[in-house]
Amino acid sequence: QVQLAESGGGLVQAGGSLRLSCAASGRTFTQYAMGWLRQAPGKEREFVSAISWSGGMTYYADSVKGRFTISRDNAKSTVKSTVYLQMNSLKPEDTAVYYCAADRRLYYSGSYSRPSDFNFWGQGTQVTVSS
Repeated sequence: QVQLAESGGGLVQAGGSLRLSCAASGRTFTQYAMGWLRQAPGKEREFVSAISWSGGMTYYADSVKGRFTISRDNAKSTVKSTVYLQMNSLKPEDTAVYYCAADRRLYYSGSYSRPSDFNFWGQGTQVTVSS
């Protein structure tokens, strides 16, 4: 059973930083790309960032490029993986529920730019940026 558990959300002032974490378990996540999506009130879920299964490739939405950094920590001897999203220079428009996401394609080497690129999501963590 796939489990994705986000943490690290909260309230921060504009210009501040937050670091989101996602603990993934239930399969060998070290073989799959993972990412982050977000959904603001009244808006559709949108792609934020993704990282390849190896960690060698990263992808960002234009709106967060240069401010957010995705990384992953693949434990060497287990099937667990942790994905992080370091968010700097936060803006009020970054306010949303952030979801950790995982792809189901094994060792996929293509790019990521859409929520539909992912097949599993966590419950989400709220990020609120005040002006």
